[in-house]
Amino acid sequence: MTTLTRRHALLSAAALPFAASLTASPAVAKAQPQGVSVPLHNRFKLGAFEVTTLLSGTRTGDKPQETFGTNASAEDFAALSAANFLPVDKSQNFFTPTLVNTGAELVLFDTGLSAEGTLAAMTAAGITPEQVDVVVLTHMHGDHIGGLMGADGTTPTFANARYVTGAAEHNYWAGAANEGFDKNVKPLNDKFTFLEDGGSPVSGITAMAAFGHSPGHMVYVVESNGQRLAITADTANHYVWSLQKPEWEVRFDADKAAAAATRKQVFGMIAADRIPFIGYHMPFPALGFVEPLGDGFRYVPASYQLMMEG
Repeated sequence: MTTLTRRHALLSAAALPFAASLTASPAVAKAQPQGVSVPLHNRFKLGAFEVTTLLSGTRTGDKPQETFGTNASAEDFAALSAANFLPVDKSQNFFTPTLVNTGAELVLFDTGLSAEGTLAAMTAAGITPEQVDVVVLTHMHGDHIGGLMGADGTTPTFANARYVTGAAEHNYWAGAANEGFDKNVKPLNDKFTFLEDGGSPVSGITAMAAFGHSPGHMVYVVESNGQRLAITADTANHYVWSLQKPEWEVRFDADKAAAAATRKQVFGMIAADRIPFIGYHMPFPALGFVEPLGDGFRYVPASYQLMMEG
């Protein structure tokens, strides 16, 4: 026989309000939902260099096959998307300038859609625009040159910087009567130097011709203390639709056959050398690896490989 002591009775009485709460209506959180959130910067070491990717913007797009895989059948596009857990009716685009601090100079690769977005990411990373020594433009599309000028449209965002780009790229756009180029790049022409394939904007960084996406599109290989990283810009615009199927055409590629050949060449090199790369439109933090997969490549997002000290 169980004896009910005074202590048991008191504990049972104290538990009654809690038990009642379990049968009451569900609690409503006092905190309001904040919406989707992603970090604005990611930083890691590459040898003696420090590399920071900046999320200058991200947006959702509809009808992705109007941009990616335009020469693929709807059935093939849907099948590849499903195999990679992707919706077939939407895509997410990312815009990722990159900072490389060599210890001697702070180098910014591309400037985003606007100064506002890029500066917000730089602020989150603890960097001011006055600290940028060199701005390298991989090519002249609007989402790469949009941050060159401030909100007033006349004041350079990176007032202390010199500017570097490929000669072929600059020569093409200088004669194209392009509004974005004329507004953002032309006022800075006297501060530019121009590279050919194999040129170097600063010590430890080498340009490599990757034409096709634009007439003079360049990628850059960064090397420090035997460690290498490729900054591939828009060589591939999507981590599945452009990498697994490098021959699938992209609406924004100027020369689609050349762009496909360049994708195979550049990512073939990256896969063979097993080096990391930063892709301007890859899912943020835009850093990963590739390995051969069929006629293309499988994207492997970086986890902690470049985070370890020592």
